[in-house]
Amino acid sequence: MDIKALWNLTYGVYVISTIDLDNGGRATGCIANSAMQVTYDTVAVSINHENYTNQCIKKSKKFAISILGQNADDNIIPVFGFQSGREVDKFRGIETKNINGLSVIADSTGYIICDVDDILETETHTVFLGKINDCGRLKDEPVMTYEYYHRVKKGKSPKTAPTYIEETPEHTELAYKCTVCGYVYKGDLTKEPDDYLCPICKQPKSVFVKL
Repeated sequence: MDIKALWNLTYGVYVISTIDLDNGGRATGCIANSAMQVTYDTVAVSINHENYTNQCIKKSKKFAISILGQNADDNIIPVFGFQSGREVDKFRGIETKNINGLSVIADSTGYIICDVDDILETETHTVFLGKINDCGRLKDEPVMTYEYYHRVKKGKSPKTAPTYIEETPEHTELAYKCTVCGYVYKGDLTKEPDDYLCPICKQPKSVFVKL
């Protein structure tokens, strides 16, 4: 099975944000690549049960979708995709716009603001149906598709992403795998300096294991 065929589906890359009512109403969020328009005024997003954002959306009953462009800051995906809002304030140092009480990423092509209209539970993910109450464009730039993220950015999916599939090296060359995000470093990692960081999740090389 060639899982790269799935990249041809028209996924985007988004930051799904909401408010954390258990922490003073601060902003929190995560990366998602499964968002779609269901009707003219309704969208759906899929969030893993393990994501802190999932429970925050269920409590706040609202969420925002920030649509990332191809030139989005390289730190946005590692911050929102490979850290937990339970432990860190993901929005610290991130430029945002406050739209109807929700934080959207200023460095995005546009946003959609939603109130939760319905919820569908699957074995691993919650699908939130959101009624659109506002949306807008922020800058004119090609959107970052899921395929572009993999092919050009050389990105990996978080383990909680709907489309995550465990990947293995295609041949037997020396390689090391990041235990946090699954990124595979091909070559001798021991030759990298001690301050080497995973290019995806920014974790130190101590979290890598040899394959």
